Amino acid sequence: MQKTILFPFRLLYTLYAVLLFLVIMFLALPFVIVASFFGRMKGGNMIYRICWLWGDIWTFLLGIRHKNIYEVPQDKNRQFIFVANHSSYMDVPILMEAIRQPVRVLAKSEMAKIPVFGYIYRNAVVMVDRSDAEQRARSVQVMKSVLRRGVSIFIFPEGTFNMGHSPLKEFYDGAFRIALETQTPIKPVIFADSLDLMHHSSIFTIRPGISRAIFLEEVPVEGLTRKDAVMLKEKVWKLMDEALRKYKPGYYK
Repeated sequence: MQKTILFPFRLLYTLYAVLLFLVIMFLALPFVIVASFFGRMKGGNMIYRICWLWGDIWTFLLGIRHKNIYEVPQDKNRQFIFVANHSSYMDVPILMEAIRQPVRVLAKSEMAKIPVFGYIYRNAVVMVDRSDAEQRARSVQVMKSVLRRGVSIFIFPEGTFNMGHSPLKEFYDGAFRIALETQTPIKPVIFADSLDLMHHSSIFTIRPGISRAIFLEEVPVEGLTRKDAVMLKEKVWKLMDEALRKYKPGYYK
C-alpha cells in the first residue's frame, strides 16, 4: 500500500533526475568538444574537471550530499590504481564526486554507442570490450601509458554489478596485474551508500540522501612480481569486504 502511494512521487523525482542529467549534459557538451582538441591527456584532464562540475551540480540539485572519509591521509599528487565496489548506476556520479585528481576510468565500450553521452564517454575513459581479447590487451597498454604520464587509473575489479547479498563479488585479475607490472600502489575505495541511493533493480529507486566514499589505506606493491597477483587480489578483497561490513553494519549478513 505504501509503495503504491509513494510511486507517483518516485516517478516525478526520477523524471526530474533524468531531465536534470540531460540538461547539464547538453550544457557541458560544448566545453567537452573544445577540450577534446587539446589531446587525450591534457584534454582528457579538462574533460574530467567538467564532469566533476557536472556531478557536483547534479547531486546537489537531487539532494544528495557527498563526503569523502579518509582512514589515512592521502597525497593527491601521487598516482594510484583506485579500486572500488560496484553495485549501482549511482557509482559513476559518486566516483566523480570522490576522485579529485587526474584519473582515467576503465569502462565498458558499449556505453560509447549512446548518442551525445557516448561522445563525452569516449573522450573521458579507457574503453574495454571484455569479450574481445585483442581489445582487452589494447586497453591494458593504454592504461600503462596513462600511468607513465602521471595520471591515476580507476577500476571496478568486480567487472559488473554485484547483485548478490555479500558485500563483494570475486575480483578480476586485471587491476592487480597492472599494479604489479607498473609498480603502482592500490588504493581501495568503498562506495558505502550508492545501493541505497539507487538500487540496481530499477532506475525508479533513485532517491536523495547521504553518499560516502571511504578511502582505505593504500596497498603497496614494491618488490612484488606478477606471480603475486592472486595474493594481492585476495588481500585487497579482504580489506574492502571488512570495510563494507564496518561502514554498513547489519546490511550484509
